[in-house]
Amino acid sequence: MTFSEKIGFLFPGQGAQSVGMGKDLHDGFPQARKVFEQADAVLGYSLRKICFEGPEEELTRTLYAQPAIYTHSYAALLVLREKYPDLTPSFAAGLSLGEFSALTAAGSIAFEDGLKLVQIRAEAMEEAAKNHPGTMASILGLSPADCEGVARDAGCEVANLNSPEQIVLSGTAETIEKACALAEQRGAKRALRLKVGGAFHSSLMADARERLTVALRSTPIRPPHCAFIPNAKAAKVSDPEEIRELLSRQLTSPVRWVETMLRAKESGLTHFLEIGPGKVLKGLVKKSHPEFQIFPCGTAADLEKLESAGSAVETKDS
Repeated sequence: MTFSEKIGFLFPGQGAQSVGMGKDLHDGFPQARKVFEQADAVLGYSLRKICFEGPEEELTRTLYAQPAIYTHSYAALLVLREKYPDLTPSFAAGLSLGEFSALTAAGSIAFEDGLKLVQIRAEAMEEAAKNHPGTMASILGLSPADCEGVARDAGCEVANLNSPEQIVLSGTAETIEKACALAEQRGAKRALRLKVGGAFHSSLMADARERLTVALRSTPIRPPHCAFIPNAKAAKVSDPEEIRELLSRQLTSPVRWVETMLRAKESGLTHFLEIGPGKVLKGLVKKSHPEFQIFPCGTAADLEKLESAGSAVETKDS
């Protein structure tokens, strides 16, 4: 397949991790191996061992999952660029943590600077979750307005607007339990508590936001070279100071993924590469926009499929 359309880059967030992630890229491509080696040096521990060998309980921890996904995503990006040196995105977005990958892909944040931020973010979020315990629940089959009503009545908060029919709530265990019961009473198809390490994207992450804000002040950030749509605003942003503020605000604000993909549609995009582990974003995006073409690019097999689809990948600059 030849991509004559503009291309959007999408990057996954926490939850996309799995034991063995990135090993095929590490073993098969020198540039990917260098990324993982650099990550080990920056982080001060063997991220490769955790990614490639687990155990799953360790990799799932916020502390390790976030650097693992960010590193894997960048490794996949470099392999993709090696195969298709003229491939340039006109749009970049990421789900929660994936925003850091999107900004790195867009030339706004250097990989090592981004990794240091992600490490601080992960440490801060895990610490905040310990000090202010909480959880999250996925609500299926209720409108955003209905979910906002459930959250208000239960005392929790809307955390993720993933698709028109999948919304995630965040709060204390007590408020989430109440919210699940209310959602089912009000006609939800399903209200499922998630296995997560804390009440992410809620006011319970305020301590983590403060720590990330401090780290962001000293991090060089440049205007992205393509359209960047942040979770907390769901509108194009290019000013480095605003990017700093929104990366911080994201920790206590909803992930507005439905609106993010609507902005992509409004810009004329129909083709996207999901760069990083898993295929979570493909599933979410297809629920809102079945006409979109999403090509996973997280494994060597994914990249072979992309290559076999055509001999050239070309994009038009935005």
